Amino acid sequence: MAIWTAVSSAGGAAGNLIGGVLTDALSWRWILLINVPIGTVAVLAALRLLPSDRSRAVSGRLDVPGAVLATLGVTALVYGVNQAGTQGWTGATTLTGLAVSAVALTAFAVTESRYTAAPLMPPRLVRLRPIWAGNVTMLLAGGCFIPMWYFLSLYMQEVLHYGALATGVGFLPHTLVGIAAARLAPAVMERTGARGLIVLSAVLSAVGFLWQSSISTDSGYLDGLLGPAIVMSAGMGLLITPITTTVTSGIREQDAGAASGLMNTTRQLGGVVGLAALVTLATADGGPDLSYRAVFVATAAVCAGVAVMALALPAPQEGRDESVAMRR
Repeated sequence: MAIWTAVSSAGGAAGNLIGGVLTDALSWRWILLINVPIGTVAVLAALRLLPSDRSRAVSGRLDVPGAVLATLGVTALVYGVNQAGTQGWTGATTLTGLAVSAVALTAFAVTESRYTAAPLMPPRLVRLRPIWAGNVTMLLAGGCFIPMWYFLSLYMQEVLHYGALATGVGFLPHTLVGIAAARLAPAVMERTGARGLIVLSAVLSAVGFLWQSSISTDSGYLDGLLGPAIVMSAGMGLLITPITTTVTSGIREQDAGAASGLMNTTRQLGGVVGLAALVTLATADGGPDLSYRAVFVATAAVCAGVAVMALALPAPQEGRDESVAMRR
C-alpha cells in the first residue's frame, strides 16, 4: 500500500512538471491530449503484464441503474454547491441541484439494497465498520488534499505570478515529502496501529493547513509556502496507507474490487465536493487574503474531522473479528 501511495505521488509530480512544460511550450490543451498516448501505453502494458482474471462461476451484470443514479446524484450535488457561491444557499438553482441530488442518491441507496442483483455498492460491505468508517474517513481526507493542489496552484500563479512550469516546480517539495512519508508509513504503523497513525497524521496535516492559512498577498514562496508544504505533505503521505489498509484488509476475494473501487470513488467524491464547497467559500467577499485564509482554515477543520472520525474505526482485533464474521 505504501509503495502504491508513493508511486501515485511520483506520478503527480511528473504530471505537474510535464504539464508545466507542455503549457509553456505548446498550449494548455496538450495537458489533455498527452493522456491519449499515455493511456494507450497503459492499456497495452496492462494486457501484457498483468495476470488474467480467473474465470468466475457466476457472471455478474453491470449495474446500469445504480451507475446512472450515482452519477446524477453526485453531479447535481456538485452543481448545487457551486451555485451557492453566486446564488446563495437559498437560491432556486442551488436548491434545485441539492434536491435532485438528494432524490437521486436516495433512489441509488434503495436500488442497491433492494432491486439490483450485482450492486455497485454491496450493502453487506457498507454495514461493516471498517468499510463505512474507513470510507467516511477517506471522503474527508479527499476533501482536504485534492483541493489543496488547486488553491496552491492558484496562489502561485495569481499572487506570486509564477508561470505554469514554475508552478509545477513549486509543487516538488509537497510531492517529495509525501513520497518519503508514504514509504515511512508502514514502519510507523507497526508502532501506532492504523487507527493511531490516521489520528496522528490528520492532526499533523491540520497543523500544516493552519500554518498555510497565514499566507497573504505579501508572502513569498520560502516564507509563505515551503514550511507548511513540508508539514501538511508529511501528514498526507502518512495518512493514505493506514486508511487504505483498514478499508481493504480482510475483504473476500470476490469483494476486493467493490471495496477498493468504493474507496477510490469515495476519495474522488470527497475531492470534488470539497473543491466545490471551498471555491464557494473562497469567492465570498473579503479580499484575497481572507479567501485563502478561510479556505485553509476550513481545510484544517476537515483534517481535524478526519482525526475524530478515525476513532470510529475498529481496533485491530475488532477489525479481524468483523472480517472473520464477513467471510462466514
